[in-house]
Amino acid sequence: MSDLPPWLKHATVWLLLAVAVFLGVQSWQARQERTRYSYDGGRVELQRGPGGHYHWPGRVEGRRVDFLVDTGATGTAIPLALARELGLQAIGRVRTDTAAGVAPGIVVVGTVELDGGVRIERLRMTALPGLAGPLLGMDVLGRLPLQQRQGVLRIDLGAAR
Repeated sequence: MSDLPPWLKHATVWLLLAVAVFLGVQSWQARQERTRYSYDGGRVELQRGPGGHYHWPGRVEGRRVDFLVDTGATGTAIPLALARELGLQAIGRVRTDTAAGVAPGIVVVGTVELDGGVRIERLRMTALPGLAGPLLGMDVLGRLPLQQRQGVLRIDLGAAR
């Protein structure tokens, strides 16, 4: 090691420090994500994320996804690429109003499971090209007793049954 040029030793130390900081930030972010969702056996609590949105972990046809809770959406939507990966059959075409304007999509049917025990079979969803991630709309949320206060969205699953 004494034969190495000093600049290489310094570069190696700085590189190792940068990797340690990067891994620390990644670990902190993962811990933050995990603490935004909690379930106590009867109630789900979702903490508002840094972007001001709520996220509810779940599954579409068994595939793990992170739903963006969208109370402004009439229906649940998933990325078209995800619908194709899961082999969801198209049962129709639709043009839908989105935040970015009117978008063409297809209607698919599938099973949605939300962490905490909510399961909806044969849910009609809109599959949209270019959608970043799944959106949980009022077709599901409207069935659940929701309460929002101080950055926490509470869903009383005991009252929903």
